Amino acid sequence: MLNQPILSVKAVQKIYPNGTVALRNTSFDVACETIHGLIGANGAGKSTLIKILSGVIPASNGQIIWRGTSRMWQSPADASANGISTIHQHIPLAPTLSVRENVFLASAHPWRNSRSERERFEQLLASIGYSIDPDILVGDLPIGQRQMVSILQALASEARLLIMDEPTASLSEHERSVVFDAIRRLRDNHGTSVLFISHFLDEIMELCQHVTVLRDGVVVLDQPRDQIDERKLVVAIVGKETSLEVKRPTVSRDTLPLLEVHELASPDRIDGVDLLVRAGEIVGLAGLFGSGRSEILHAIYGADTRATGTVKIDGRPIGRSIPAALAAGIVLVPEDRIQQALFVNESIRWNASLPNSRAICTMNVLPVARKEKRRADDIISTFSVVAANSDIAVGELSGGNAQKIALSRAITADWRVLLLDEPTAGVDIGAKADIHRAIAALAAAGAAVIVAISDFEELLAFCDRVFVIASGRIIAERRPANTTEHELTALAGGLTA
Repeated sequence: MLNQPILSVKAVQKIYPNGTVALRNTSFDVACETIHGLIGANGAGKSTLIKILSGVIPASNGQIIWRGTSRMWQSPADASANGISTIHQHIPLAPTLSVRENVFLASAHPWRNSRSERERFEQLLASIGYSIDPDILVGDLPIGQRQMVSILQALASEARLLIMDEPTASLSEHERSVVFDAIRRLRDNHGTSVLFISHFLDEIMELCQHVTVLRDGVVVLDQPRDQIDERKLVVAIVGKETSLEVKRPTVSRDTLPLLEVHELASPDRIDGVDLLVRAGEIVGLAGLFGSGRSEILHAIYGADTRATGTVKIDGRPIGRSIPAALAAGIVLVPEDRIQQALFVNESIRWNASLPNSRAICTMNVLPVARKEKRRADDIISTFSVVAANSDIAVGELSGGNAQKIALSRAITADWRVLLLDEPTAGVDIGAKADIHRAIAALAAAGAAVIVAISDFEELLAFCDRVFVIASGRIIAERRPANTTEHELTALAGGLTA
């Protein structure tokens, strides 16, 4: 029956061996043929609940009622075989296989190039209105396209319940629309239910029919979408009113530039980029997916070995390499934190010590344990990281809390220039506000900041200037007081506002 839940979570608890209580008597229902939103702050218990529902870990107590029967999955394969498919926040794809091979990775077919498989792949693409080369290696794709491959993989399983953990965090506005359309088609045409997890409240409000909010492992709100608004969601998530806007002093245009970039170029990536950032400024890069935002940051940092052009600090050119950039006081926090910025098997304390290890060492060589711990504890406190202690491995944290560790390593060290690629992706609204304030404090102390964020409204909330990027070039410069999210979107998409 349509009104009967396809999934019921009944008084589920999860207590980890290290003593962390992730879920406390969590209960809610997911109705058949609905899109159900699940939101909450980082560490609220969302990731743990997803792992339980998808068979990765068992619950400590409680029941999972699946299609009217009490079940507790023995493995992800068990959950998948029974009709639950999960798109995790960190995309578990095989980088050395093609797009098509990844999409049908769970297929029992012993061959990979059958005509029927290719036809099925084309049908999946047509069903979501997306286009991608089936034979390109996944390892050669940017993170947004890898996310789309993961979505196609889940669609190929023909699941009855699709769990989507932050599926749009790295997608362009167009790709988000494609995903939304695909989700609605699955619900309306195939009877698929969707448990949709996102930190973007506007997505939750637009897409979902029912919303559940977790805070500290407890359900604090569970209501139909038409009975709530964004303000009510924010209060439920954070426990109080909050705002992303940060009031900051205006940096004088007469201030000498700290960072200068001239004729920065890289084949097929960026083309003749010129920009300058003054000490104390926060400059935003606004562009759609594939516009070249990330590529500009990597080229400034020296990570793109093909890049040409000049990068200056205080008017002096620096070498075109990562060591030269670090020596000059430039740090990059990349978009793909797990692959490029964190050692997930090491502790919070160990990861927190990396960017400024000399500050915690004796004679710049031997680390001092109490200094390591103090630094890690400061980060945990400042960014509200949910962790029992600083000795926990970063891989045991929720995705959003791991994100905070990656970012905090950079913005709590003594850098002169910060290059931040999607610094608030995957974190809740309260954490976003904390991150904005921390970045603003660094700028106030004299740092120059360049930040690339997909959410243009967020850019306008705390940047001094915004450069619009398209096809690897700067096509416009705007100040937040003189532009709108609509105009930035139009410019980035090649339209007139």
